[in-house]
Amino acid sequence: MLVLVIGDLHIPNRAHDLPAKFRKLLVPGKIQQIISTGNVCDKETLDYLRSVAGDVQVVRGDYDQNLSWPLSKIITHGPIRIGVVHGHQVIPWGDTEALNITARQMDVDILLTGHTHKFEAFEHEGKFFVNPGSATGAYHPQIEDVTPSFVLMDLQGSVVVLYVYQLIEGEVKVERIEYRKPM
Repeated sequence: MLVLVIGDLHIPNRAHDLPAKFRKLLVPGKIQQIISTGNVCDKETLDYLRSVAGDVQVVRGDYDQNLSWPLSKIITHGPIRIGVVHGHQVIPWGDTEALNITARQMDVDILLTGHTHKFEAFEHEGKFFVNPGSATGAYHPQIEDVTPSFVLMDLQGSVVVLYVYQLIEGEVKVERIEYRKPM
């Protein structure tokens, strides 16, 4: 199953749109599910995501005004349990131990977070942590130059292959990372 993990779009507050080179890649019919780590911000962006994949899962970020979106969510794909939170409630933001505590509390194998606007993926104590960064490269007060990024997650049983897309100097760069759930 191919899952788009995307977040911190901040449209129209901090960014006007997804980069055109990203839009070209996100075509309907290829992606089965979208998981947003929050800060979608407007209905038009949510509608666009729904046009890419019918199954869109969203958690509420600190700039989202849709109060019906949950602050956290657990999604199960076969043997893999995926926890999703925006990340503003994990203090200190992006801290490995704080993220690990959240993953243990949610009892998940993979924890998807956002908020820092910076891509990150790492394993810690058998769990996998992924922050897709900001797909639009939206301004963040603690980062001088935000690199636009998103992640495609290919779920194959207990193996997850991440494809990280980053827009660097006007070109889309792709990196592959693999996670195997410990059995």
